[in-house]
Amino acid sequence: MENITLIGMPGAGKSTVGVVLAKVLGYDFIDSDLLIQKEEGKLLWQIMQDKGIAGFNEIEERVNSQIDVIHAVIATGGSVIYGPKAMDHLRNISTVIYLQVNYRTLRQRLGDLNKRGVVLKPGQSLPDLYKEREPLYRQYAHRTVDVGSKTVRQAVDEIINAL
Repeated sequence: MENITLIGMPGAGKSTVGVVLAKVLGYDFIDSDLLIQKEEGKLLWQIMQDKGIAGFNEIEERVNSQIDVIHAVIATGGSVIYGPKAMDHLRNISTVIYLQVNYRTLRQRLGDLNKRGVVLKPGQSLPDLYKEREPLYRQYAHRTVDVGSKTVRQAVDEIINAL
């Protein structure tokens, strides 16, 4: 496969692992959240404030479904899995790897959810979000790699082995 797309919860390490993976493979690194910010001319939290969660998800789906790269590692936002058009596109242009982290580790990594930019629907808790997204990550992933207790280098090696 000419590209690799990383999906998973916020705090799973998509960007951190993605940069190192790209360096090891000699690939470009693409952060789809940065593409969204560039296209919209606003920070993610500003887009969410202006457009709401549904509006943000529409923008995220549009931007991710237009990614056209070769030999790249693509780190997506955690909510990309709500856009079936985007996920079908990413599955067609890349091998999709779900960076799986158990809830306890994820909670420790995330800290203050507001500072982290984790968007929860009214009344939704982080465990609710985890339970909602986990099956979608598994559905769209070509491969799942448990990175919860691994160093960045171990996670990169594990991804390479999974490929």
